[in-house]
Amino acid sequence: MRLVEGSVDIDDVDAFVERLSGIGESHGVTVQAFDARYVVSRAHLERAVELADRAFERGENVARDRGVEILLYAAGRRQIDRALTLGVSPGTQPVVVLVDSDAGDEAAEREAAGSVEEGLAPEETLGTFDEERVRTYFDVSDRELDAVAGTLEDVVLERVALLDVEK
Repeated sequence: MRLVEGSVDIDDVDAFVERLSGIGESHGVTVQAFDARYVVSRAHLERAVELADRAFERGENVARDRGVEILLYAAGRRQIDRALTLGVSPGTQPVVVLVDSDAGDEAAEREAAGSVEEGLAPEETLGTFDEERVRTYFDVSDRELDAVAGTLEDVVLERVALLDVEK
């Protein structure tokens, strides 16, 4: 799995997503963009990929598209329309774009990541999430944070993992 970080000014979300889909198709990889303000860590996306792949293996996937299934897990949601909040939207925003070959083809991932980079302004975005935005989206209260012996990242990773239990 490769993550491409940067910022982008999106006028037309559909055109942006189509461009990424085209890159994915031409290289035989999954390409999924996320609003970096909601992504707490690399582990957040690694876990989403792992669980999405497991859902496909078991025939328990909600989405037909692997990228959308990964988005659902990253969002901790089963409803695609609610999970899309973690995706990109019109305007200028920090993004992290996941590029992953389910076959483990690192060369294809590298080439696709290079193509994705061409459409982004380079910027470190992973780990710069908006804590209030994440807490609101994942419904994490002060009480919950105080009760766990961990961080906001730990709570989000738990939400991602619990999606399997909620099916």
